[in-house]
Amino acid sequence: MITSLLDDVLDRTVVAGYTNVGYRIRNRRWSATELKHMQGKVVLVTGASSGLGLAAAEGFARLGATVWLVVRSPERGEQARMRIVEQSGSGDVHVGVCDLSELESVRQFAGRFRDQASRLDVLVNNAGVMTEERAVSADGIELTLATNVIGPFLLTNLLIPLLEESAPARIINVSSGGMYTQKLRADDLQSERGQFDGPKVYARTKRAEVILTELWAEQLAGTGVVVHAMHPGWSDTPGVRSSLPRFYKLTRPLLRTPAQGADTIVWLGAAAEPGGSSGRFWHDRRPRPTHWLRWTRETRQERERLLAEFVRLSGWHDASVPTAATSIPEGES
Repeated sequence: MITSLLDDVLDRTVVAGYTNVGYRIRNRRWSATELKHMQGKVVLVTGASSGLGLAAAEGFARLGATVWLVVRSPERGEQARMRIVEQSGSGDVHVGVCDLSELESVRQFAGRFRDQASRLDVLVNNAGVMTEERAVSADGIELTLATNVIGPFLLTNLLIPLLEESAPARIINVSSGGMYTQKLRADDLQSERGQFDGPKVYARTKRAEVILTELWAEQLAGTGVVVHAMHPGWSDTPGVRSSLPRFYKLTRPLLRTPAQGADTIVWLGAAAEPGGSSGRFWHDRRPRPTHWLRWTRETRQERERLLAEFVRLSGWHDASVPTAATSIPEGES
């Protein structure tokens, strides 16, 4: 069995821990019995037409859950649905159309979903985009921020009442190991200053997702809804191929399959252990620090500014938004 020390070494060396090598070493200690049957549970996965989202949705379908695929393209969504039905043997797979970068689309989808679904047990915020040049959404919000953070922020808040009604329930935010290299830019969330750097902007939005995870965990304490974030390591997905072609070419033999990258998403939604905590950041079924470098840590004032801006940009003004008074975890370097 892999030791804790070896696991930490894999994580610190990055190349070993984030690749398929790290996955193969770690999964030797995992048991198939950790993943509980999910008959009667409803799971919603955003960005589910390909990559990690598709793999996670298939994993949940194999466990017997009712699965909703949230996609931008109805055609690609139907193709994904048919593939999951074929691979999993489950016919209880549905397609919901929503563009996470457009706030009105998010509101309309949330309304339709609440009308059609009687419960929601697991919400997976997976959809994301990385742009080469700065672009803005239909609402005038920088596109990476709009898709990766503002849209999911609004969707999650709109669905929290249904999650609470369905408790015990779980929210899973799919982040990226790249967030370790970036500090929150609370004074420039829309990347309006200086030269636009797509990968850095993407990493900052992934940092913001982890902060929101901690804020929601504080807000939802005692409701039966737990919130976790995770990162999948380096996986062979369409997004990596198109957005990071040089990285993809150099690392292709070491990249994880989408199913390997999505393993912890499914585990967080189905296993018993994650239900006993909230607000943690996971990789390969183990909680990880949210900071390796001290200079990437944000202040409480920066969190307050972040939250206020997310509320403003999303148009979300409900009194139950998470409190920015949440303490920053201690003991992380």
